[in-house]
Amino acid sequence: MPTKLGKHTLRLDSAPSVLSFAAVASKKEGEGPLGQKFDILNEDTSFGQQSWEKAESQMQKLCASKALEKANLSPDSVDFMFAGDLLNQCIGSNYGLRDLSIPFLGLYGACSTMAESLALSSMFLEGGLANVCLAVTSSHFCSAERQFRFPLEYGGTRTPTSQWTVTGSGSAVVGKNTAPPYVKAVCVGTIEDLGIKDLNNMGAAMAPAAAKTIETFFEDTCTGADNYDLILTGDLGQVGTDLLHQLLARDGVTLGHKHNDCGLIIYDRQNQLDINAGGSGCGCSAVVLCADVLPKLRTGELHDVLFIATGALMSPTSVQQGESIPGIAHLVYLSSEPGRKGVL
Repeated sequence: MPTKLGKHTLRLDSAPSVLSFAAVASKKEGEGPLGQKFDILNEDTSFGQQSWEKAESQMQKLCASKALEKANLSPDSVDFMFAGDLLNQCIGSNYGLRDLSIPFLGLYGACSTMAESLALSSMFLEGGLANVCLAVTSSHFCSAERQFRFPLEYGGTRTPTSQWTVTGSGSAVVGKNTAPPYVKAVCVGTIEDLGIKDLNNMGAAMAPAAAKTIETFFEDTCTGADNYDLILTGDLGQVGTDLLHQLLARDGVTLGHKHNDCGLIIYDRQNQLDINAGGSGCGCSAVVLCADVLPKLRTGELHDVLFIATGALMSPTSVQQGESIPGIAHLVYLSSEPGRKGVL
């Protein structure tokens, strides 16, 4: 059973393993720094489908199937599947994964969904409720723009604070402790809201939640940035990253060079058009984690990583009604060893 640490952190004493992982992306992501690391890279955003929503579902299907294939597991071997996306009623996941016939728990954590699904999968393993779980999420630039902002045909100008929604999917198979990466702890975030209402400034809306979760985890575990090789936030982008450091500095917390953000990793902001403040979307943190970070934990290039995926919990309706944008951030502590001294 998990051991409760402090306010919101659960130490997973059995340290479940991430047995396999996969990342699927499209052309724009392939042109970025991680282009050679994706398991499947499609040359356009259609994925052979007739709508963007169907393309996103196809991405999830491909990604989940690839992760299972890499683990040499069939869908029948999976006890529970945790998945979600940005679309209404999570249709990207519902339609994409329905043919797998795995017991399904749909999630809406917005861009925090990769951390949420991975945390819940690991907690089910730790609690003895499952032997194998599957965590999946995705986003698609075109489907997200249609739902949250305006049709692409409108030709609207993107603001400097806006972020480019990643067309990508990430999935991870979680099982009993066998090999790295290991999930050693999770910290469930609280909803934070500083009153941001700008739909084109997601980084500012999510930064307070990231700051709160990081501070809470450090307090709960009596650790700090120096205990970890990498502290990786979800998709704050440049604006949100700057604000995160300001909020933490106000409380005397410094991350220094240990911090990076998935929204700043996924694209080359200097040479790729329209990236502006960085990447975003459920697929942003998912593909960075599954294509770049988990492989480095497996080989021992990284040893201790805090993965903090952030989400903006608004809907088109709430924004039209003048509501502010609440944020959430969930933390998963990943390690190359099940019991490294000096951390947990």
